[in-house]
Amino acid sequence: MLFMIVERFKDQDAVPVYRRVREKGRRLPKGLTYVGSWIEPNFDRCFQLMECDDLRLLQEWILGWRGAGVSFEIVPVVPSKDTQAVVAPFLGAAKPSKRRG
Repeated sequence: MLFMIVERFKDQDAVPVYRRVREKGRRLPKGLTYVGSWIEPNFDRCFQLMECDDLRLLQEWILGWRGAGVSFEIVPVVPSKDTQAVVAPFLGAAKPSKRRG
């Protein structure tokens, strides 16, 4: 399963978190995969996409960040292409487009 991890940097200070990653790495438990991340320009939040089949791995990883000046929100997400496949049967027939001219 995919999860969007929303990290909030204490006082919009990302430096302690980046320092820790540089010195110790991400320290992911086996089975938890980092997919990618995006940072807000004001250093308020980081959005990390992670993948795992066992939520306890996310809990373990988050516990390892205690005292590092960051808090976490876990949001389960579904890729758009998968959602399109679920929604498709509910769309009905496509309406013909009206052309001008």
